[in-house]
Amino acid sequence: MTRPSSESEIRKITTEIQDLKREKDAIILVHNYQRPEVYEIADRIGDSLELSVAARDSGKKTIVFCGVDFMAETAKILSPDARVLHPVPDACCPMAHMITPDEISRMKERYPSAEIVSYVNTTAEIKAMSDVCCTSANAPDIVRSCSSEEVIFLPDLNLASYVQRFTPKKIIPGRGNCYVHDRITPLMVDNMRAFHPGSPFVAHPECRPDVIDRADAVCSTSGMIGYCRESRASSFIIGTENGMINRLKREIPEKQYYPAGGVCTPMKQITLQSVKTCLEKGSGEVNLAPDIMEASRVPLEKMIRISGKQRNISCRENNASLQDIRRGIV
Repeated sequence: MTRPSSESEIRKITTEIQDLKREKDAIILVHNYQRPEVYEIADRIGDSLELSVAARDSGKKTIVFCGVDFMAETAKILSPDARVLHPVPDACCPMAHMITPDEISRMKERYPSAEIVSYVNTTAEIKAMSDVCCTSANAPDIVRSCSSEEVIFLPDLNLASYVQRFTPKKIIPGRGNCYVHDRITPLMVDNMRAFHPGSPFVAHPECRPDVIDRADAVCSTSGMIGYCRESRASSFIIGTENGMINRLKREIPEKQYYPAGGVCTPMKQITLQSVKTCLEKGSGEVNLAPDIMEASRVPLEKMIRISGKQRNISCRENNASLQDIRRGIV
């Protein structure tokens, strides 16, 4: 669907959406990577899991999730009695579909004692076959909590490599990746540093290992906000999807941000018009098989329980020793 072409059109459709939201007893959740104008209709902006937990705790009858497919599924899993609407059902995360149930079964046959840790960036079907889920912020803690010494980590190869830095457990990775983060190269980082000397480079854990090595800090999207707010630096090179620049400008407008990432095309498919349409017509409703929904809720809720008991570190500066990290000091 097309974007509004003028400020007056944006104001008009925004007002219509707010009216529909009240009428439908809805909450609108907007991921950090969404368009700036979509931020303006949000009840909450954030990363995928914090939004799903916010939806669960809101008690609203209708949840509109402005993100990609696995995010809307996760909201439905955690809020089974709510109607969850995904404005553009075709907005799918490529990485979430890079692992299949058959591949998990084969990996489990090869490593029968290994627990399966699945990134939240997976489909409900994959979550249902997992022992526990994780986010980019809590992945090291979740893996350390596993009782097995071998851990099958799905689907992101880069995130698996990052987690391996913080645990002596053997990580058996999947073969997926986020195409936005995987395209960031050391040369790109070096070039950005040359153009913006003195600006810390903040990388997402989904970046390549040699990019992580060049980072001043490695943060989840929510962690980036905290890092940039607390840092004495006045400008930053941001190694994640370019939409995060808009969120940072919104939260900390007095500082400057330079993108080192690219654009997640599926995220940008959602527009104000698509949100209005799904509220008007109830289109894009997320429906999952009852057995899949029940089975996938178990690893999600286990992750939430573990994270609640541990100190969740959403941002790590690259000046700590590996030994300190493994002892849980940082």
